[in-house]
Amino acid sequence: MHRKHLFIISAAVAAFVAGCSGGDRTAGPSATAQAPVVAATVGSATSYTSAKWGGGGYVTGLVYHPTSYNVMYARTDVGGAYRWNGGGSWTPITDGIGFGGGDGAYHGVESIAVDPTNDNKVYLVTGITSHDWQGTPINGRIYVSGDRGASWTHYDLPFPVGGNENARAIGERLKADPTNPSTLFYASRTAGLWKSTNSGQTWTQTGLSSKVLSASEIQGLGSSPVGVEQIMFDNSNVGGGATTWIMYAAIAPDYVQKAGLTSTMYKSVNGGATWTPVPVPSNVSGYYVPHMVRTSDGNYYVVFNQNAGQGAGGPGYLYRFGGVSFNESWTQLATTTQGGYGGVSVYGTGSTARIALAVTGTWSAGQPVVQLSDNGGAPGSWREIADGMTHWGGDYRGWVDDIEIDPTNKDHILHVHGGGVWETWNASATNPSWDAPVNNLEETATLALVTPPAGASYKFVNSAGDIGNWVQTDLATKPTRTPNSAWGNGDAADVLWSDPNYIVAVGITSNTPVTAYGAWSGDSGNSWSNFASLPAGASTNFADTVSIVTTSRNNIVWAPANSIPSWTSNNGASWTQVSGLPAPNGGLNNAYRLVVDRQSPNKVYAFDGGGAWWNGTTGKVYQSTDGGHSFALVQGSVAANFAPNDFGLTTMVGNPNASGDLWVADGNAVYHSTNSGASWTKLSGFATVAASGSTGALQGATRIALGKAQSGASYSAAVYVVGTRGGVWGIWHSDDGGATWARFNDDAHQYAGIGVIAGDWSTYGRIYFSGNGRGVIYTN
Repeated sequence: MHRKHLFIISAAVAAFVAGCSGGDRTAGPSATAQAPVVAATVGSATSYTSAKWGGGGYVTGLVYHPTSYNVMYARTDVGGAYRWNGGGSWTPITDGIGFGGGDGAYHGVESIAVDPTNDNKVYLVTGITSHDWQGTPINGRIYVSGDRGASWTHYDLPFPVGGNENARAIGERLKADPTNPSTLFYASRTAGLWKSTNSGQTWTQTGLSSKVLSASEIQGLGSSPVGVEQIMFDNSNVGGGATTWIMYAAIAPDYVQKAGLTSTMYKSVNGGATWTPVPVPSNVSGYYVPHMVRTSDGNYYVVFNQNAGQGAGGPGYLYRFGGVSFNESWTQLATTTQGGYGGVSVYGTGSTARIALAVTGTWSAGQPVVQLSDNGGAPGSWREIADGMTHWGGDYRGWVDDIEIDPTNKDHILHVHGGGVWETWNASATNPSWDAPVNNLEETATLALVTPPAGASYKFVNSAGDIGNWVQTDLATKPTRTPNSAWGNGDAADVLWSDPNYIVAVGITSNTPVTAYGAWSGDSGNSWSNFASLPAGASTNFADTVSIVTTSRNNIVWAPANSIPSWTSNNGASWTQVSGLPAPNGGLNNAYRLVVDRQSPNKVYAFDGGGAWWNGTTGKVYQSTDGGHSFALVQGSVAANFAPNDFGLTTMVGNPNASGDLWVADGNAVYHSTNSGASWTKLSGFATVAASGSTGALQGATRIALGKAQSGASYSAAVYVVGTRGGVWGIWHSDDGGATWARFNDDAHQYAGIGVIAGDWSTYGRIYFSGNGRGVIYTN
């Protein structure tokens, strides 16, 4: 579900020492009292490049401009949106202004619409989820751009949006009136069909239904509500600038039942003011409508599927619907019982139309993936063009939920899947070949990053949702070294500082049932061996709040989610639960963050950030002096009075160049200790800014990373903090142990928040970090 690079030159000014310059001189108390021997902390990074993976996540829809066919966009469930460059390359368009630290909830794009009269204008409707765990609705946003996504203005919506929910690849819910494009319609999940007459600034419900699902009704559905699925305009007799009065709405069975409607399709002849039911064929009554398209002759091609959602099973049916031009007649063109139908695209009209059908939810060789007809879907005309054909890459089956024929070239066909996009340029061939056009489209969701010491043969180990653990040796090439290539989460990893050839990694596989794994490599990830056994808690707690460290070859400490850590001295052949640590605080999924003192590896630190802010239980640090076998509370951490926060908002790291040198971000502030936590200095300047309107809280300090120091600097590591200083959220950087700080990123590189971060120990000014569903990005 989660998962997907690009070289961008920052708007920041020119470089100073490995690409950094300037900086504010805001002083803050530091635990290192030496005066700086070089001028000012660095300023902004000067370049941002994505480390290569390629795809990696769920592209939920592709949208061509209806007349400027070189303009196309892709939307994703968690990683924002992209603009097509041609040649297999994309530009991410939701990295910058409008997608900052408090906007992480809006990197899930549920729908895209283009202005048919202005190919520079594009709309995004965003929101990760339509409701919280209690069913309480969460309203979304609409973003408007007049320059193809280079800049954005947003407006808060009066209805929920679920860009990462069930059936998120359903056809575009947002539509612009083709002859009066300042009029927009939105098919919502929980509140019916909405209309805007001022390009999305304000909205009113249409006459389709006034029903708004309550929290209890949403919970009672058992999964995400699908609601009104999409609308299609019939502008056969409409001149330019006039309102399109006739339109059809497809409605999911869940909303039909809750709103007391009588069909899964309705028609309006007065611009959405009133609606009447349209009978659908009896064999698809109560089915979902994943996609429908209209051709220039007035026909509609409508996909029906028994089930909703990504990779949904069938049966599936394709019908041609006559619309107002052909007396609203229905003609069945295709059906499948192997998987279901996801998307449909049509090139041409009538009996010579080329129709491409996306078959979703098929996983095995010999099952259909893309079906093609070259004579309007006539019986016996369908052939398979993807299953068994040459694919230059990996998986291509599964969540094949949208498909598009290039309007300028019927042999160029693209389809989405759970790991990105596939395309063929020779669809008419007997055996079409396929490649993955995912250059710069990076949608992996990284959960943890660890970098090795200078001189190692690799750059970092990436632990990511859905794709697992990977050792990145070349930033411009997709990695190949992994303990487990099956779909599943990579939760955490560590490298042995004295011998970085030794790596340990843990995660889960997406089998049924889900299973946990742990593995070690002694040759920089070229080969791996699984742990023979799992510690207590690992086989039953599958949350991604996990930590693991290694103190020497064969010696590992693993902290599974919601569990007391365990240690092994034999590469996981057996495990012993550590002593001296209570179960981690609850509230939300939690785990101890483990840190090895790289100078004195028998010292291992364990940090419990409190579990959740409402617990009122402050964060605490524990120390082991026997390689992580037994721990004792560090009383200085009690006196520090760390704020309680959940696992994802807290960090502890150690400086590998100085024993006992620790840094903590408690979600609100930064703390530094140079004596193994016996005493802590709270650095001034970092502070949380409360949520405002639809913008979430700008946390004071959530992530800390250390990296190679600037030459001649007073402190032995460059310090990077994700947090808020002076009300400004971003990545902040210090070269003098926290005495002075400068912002390291800029407003054009915010990525809807920064997840995890790690510093490079070979190159000063280089960090690796994850945006929201945007893969791993590195600077300088």
